[in-house]
Amino acid sequence: MSRSVTVPNVPRPADSVDDFAAVSGPSATGSLRVALVHHWLVGMRGGEKVLAALCALHPQADIYTLVCDPRRIDEPIRRHRIVTSFIQRLPFGRRHFRVYLPLFPMAAEQFDLSDYDLVISSDASVIKGVLTRPDTPHICYCHSPPRYVWDLYHTYRREGTSGVLQQRLMAPVLHYLRLYDAIAARRVTRFVANSRAVAARIARFYQCPADVIYPPVDTGFFGEARRRPEDFYLFVGHLTAYKRPALAVAACAALGRRLLVVGDGPQRRALARRRASGVQFAGWVSNERLREYYARCRALLFPGEEDFGIVPVEAQAAGVPVIAFDRGGARESVRDGETGLLFARPDVEGLTEAIRRFESQEAGFDPLRCRENARQFDRSIFLNRMRDLTGRLLRRAKMPPLPDPRSREEEG
Repeated sequence: MSRSVTVPNVPRPADSVDDFAAVSGPSATGSLRVALVHHWLVGMRGGEKVLAALCALHPQADIYTLVCDPRRIDEPIRRHRIVTSFIQRLPFGRRHFRVYLPLFPMAAEQFDLSDYDLVISSDASVIKGVLTRPDTPHICYCHSPPRYVWDLYHTYRREGTSGVLQQRLMAPVLHYLRLYDAIAARRVTRFVANSRAVAARIARFYQCPADVIYPPVDTGFFGEARRRPEDFYLFVGHLTAYKRPALAVAACAALGRRLLVVGDGPQRRALARRRASGVQFAGWVSNERLREYYARCRALLFPGEEDFGIVPVEAQAAGVPVIAFDRGGARESVRDGETGLLFARPDVEGLTEAIRRFESQEAGFDPLRCRENARQFDRSIFLNRMRDLTGRLLRRAKMPPLPDPRSREEEG
């Protein structure tokens, strides 16, 4: 059984939300009932920023999610009615929900979405498997097919188990989830991928086409930074294995370069125990502080393989060059030799060589060119493209067309 999360002292959304009124007006869907579905709400990372933008498009929508910690999500999401699954009420469900991974499919199917005219899921897990009416369009904004059951299956089996029981259970559990995920994908009317790299995975694993709409980045906010580089490099992200923060730390230590690490996660203690000279850990910081760090660093180090990667776009919006691993979304957001450098080998030698190469041509990276490149990923473009795609899908489903408040303003 699902349950609503009550968020005190947060009003329901007004007709105009953020800058969406300037794009398409007060409400993108008028009287249509819209459900937004997201895997979990326990922090504000890239997926949650996409959800916040979808909230701007659909200010009256209800949100369904497996678990939610209202203290760790931003107000544009909190202002909506949020419905959680039974996992929220299981022992330690809110904080350690991943131990209930085998229950995720059943939890997703418990949500009753039969009263909604449009369902939009924001998914990197199996939440796309929600059940809808046959005539209800379901758009899935896919951050990636879950990598722990598809392309990174063997990596997660090696690195994600710490005991004999876990090792024995992981293979059958992930096999079951892979089968379910393939079935869940067939319940989606239209896939939207956050990058060409993810669109290729959707085509391979689900045999479905996908539109590519890049995630929303507040380039205006980060573009307000005044570039004044100091002698340190910057790493920003969740401190987990696939983002490779250890590689950034090791490379800077090998070169004797200063590194500021922004973020937290399971690798924090292990990285701190290395006591690498010149490496500082800032934890999670406010957007204002992050913007300041972008403005002051020499370059952003981005050694992981991301599905898209909002952080490199934020950095470029602040005029900062990016040194990124030449795989995944970085290939689409970083112009090699113009707004940063791409390196091919995800090891210490590969990254140190890239840092030396960057320093030999550092003066040639133009902050204005970095900012210009970032603007193609601006939030307003995401809002326009998602609204247009939704409108086309509703027309094919013979739903009422999306109202254009600008027309009402002209009539008035």
